[in-house]
Amino acid sequence: MKGGWPSRPAWGAGLFALILVAGNWLPPFYVTLLDYIGLYTLVTLGLVLLTGVAGLTSFGQAAFVGLGAYTSAYLTTAYSVSPWITLVIGLGVTAIIALILGFLTLRLSGHYLPLGTIAWGMSLYFLFGNLDFLGGHTGITDIPALDFFGYEIRDNREFYWLIWVVAAAALVATRNILDSRPGRAIRALRAGVMAEACGVDVARYRIVVFLYAALLASLSGWLYAHLQRFVNPTPFSLGAGIEYLFMAVIGGASQVWGAVIGAAVITVLKQWLQDILPKLLGQSGNFEIIVFGVLIILMLQRARDGLWPVVERGLRPIIARVVPGATAKTVAGPAQALARRERPTAGAAVLEVRAASKNFGGLAAVNGLSFTVNGGEILGLIGPNGAGKSTMFDLISGVQPLDSGEILYRGRNIGAFSSHEIAKLGLARTFQHVKLISTMSALENAALGAHLRGSGGMARAALRLDRAEEAQLLAEAGQQLARAGLGAHATDAAGSLALGSQRLLEIARALAGDPAVLMLDEPAAGLRHMEKQALADLLRALRADGMSLLLVEHDMDFVMGLADRLVVMEFGERLAEGKPAEIRRNPAVLDAYLGGIE
Repeated sequence: MKGGWPSRPAWGAGLFALILVAGNWLPPFYVTLLDYIGLYTLVTLGLVLLTGVAGLTSFGQAAFVGLGAYTSAYLTTAYSVSPWITLVIGLGVTAIIALILGFLTLRLSGHYLPLGTIAWGMSLYFLFGNLDFLGGHTGITDIPALDFFGYEIRDNREFYWLIWVVAAAALVATRNILDSRPGRAIRALRAGVMAEACGVDVARYRIVVFLYAALLASLSGWLYAHLQRFVNPTPFSLGAGIEYLFMAVIGGASQVWGAVIGAAVITVLKQWLQDILPKLLGQSGNFEIIVFGVLIILMLQRARDGLWPVVERGLRPIIARVVPGATAKTVAGPAQALARRERPTAGAAVLEVRAASKNFGGLAAVNGLSFTVNGGEILGLIGPNGAGKSTMFDLISGVQPLDSGEILYRGRNIGAFSSHEIAKLGLARTFQHVKLISTMSALENAALGAHLRGSGGMARAALRLDRAEEAQLLAEAGQQLARAGLGAHATDAAGSLALGSQRLLEIARALAGDPAVLMLDEPAAGLRHMEKQALADLLRALRADGMSLLLVEHDMDFVMGLADRLVVMEFGERLAEGKPAEIRRNPAVLDAYLGGIE
């Protein structure tokens, strides 16, 4: 479970129960208001996953709402197609357009990505208003009511139940997704390189999340069209897209139940301000936008995580009293062991680097370097700062492309492979600067390393059909945490751990992938003396188990007492290679790097 989240979303269920009960006794005006809050919740929920969790900012979600609404409005009025059939068609049309836009837009990074979403959001909005068969800016009227087994849903109070049942299903499905293998991958998308090194296909998951958010928006649009029974382009403008982002930020951009809070606060506040501000200012206008802008600035300064964490903290003691154990955190339990990878033959070449070169402008970071890692050995890669050791790691793991040369893994040239493809083959790595998801627990960070050993996707996770596999992945993660000496910290947020423990957590995450070759970039940095001894014992045990290790380390006592062989680098080239005792006596190495180590 995510750090700080309960094992059961008890207060989320309580909030939903309160909403359902409210539909029985609230006046019609407030029932209608809640109808719109439910519709906006669906769109905001997609933004929670897309923007808050995955880090992909989109201003164009209102256009997807329009696709769902206009598809159903046109087909039901022009061709008398059943609304339930137009729902499927609308989702299909949205999926096709979202995939096209996703492949084009998600290649962008930085501020170019949100600018790209603004561009296609505006384009679709003007398209709705300029197509004659869609009614132009006047829109489409006389949309038929929903017919449910002969019963027409016309009353807003009746529609209320449909909207909130759909919203509840989407909330539960999204919560299930985040509490799963694909959910961990989505939360790791911001980390990029680290996620790829764990076997996550980042490009694919970005498209999947984009598509999921678009489909939720389209579903909201379908409901909106048959609730209003009239559509025009206005609700699908860029301004509406910005408003949806406001809702996500106010509620809590990375909080599932925050989608409800954000949609409710913005909808109700907008209604009140539209009534109050014209009376105070003596003139009409969209003055509520100014208030929203100030509110967003205050939120970003005072409560960047939104309102839901505040609500959650207030409800936690109440839920703990009403439902004992509801706020307990989940740890890994027993499960069937995952299949193990076949270990390479001891002494046989596993990883071969042949004349590898990498230039950055006029700087030769790696220049014609060659070495071999054999089965069941620890090879140390040492050298002064700037020698090119970490760049060599990036070349082997697919983070950087080779300029020339070859990298072979078990005889297969992997020089052109992506990071996630290399990870799946059996090469795992850690990083010079620790890369973890700080808000996720240590157990979940370790389970991310086992991503490549599972197959559960979004649909299975949403329907909670992946529990057996999820138990296996978490059990594997728990075993590797215990192996690294972090078993007692399984439920602690990774960001709360000391630097040394975070490095050990990176190793546990790499081991969860069951690699044949483990590449460690300065694993002893930040560790105390006893922790280094425990790490050395762990690495020796891995070697005895048949694993091959490639180690970059500046602690000479540590690496000299551990490695079977050493390769010394200087200015991107191999300066020397041999056993630790030979390297200690090598005059060139003594002069360039080790100095008076003896």
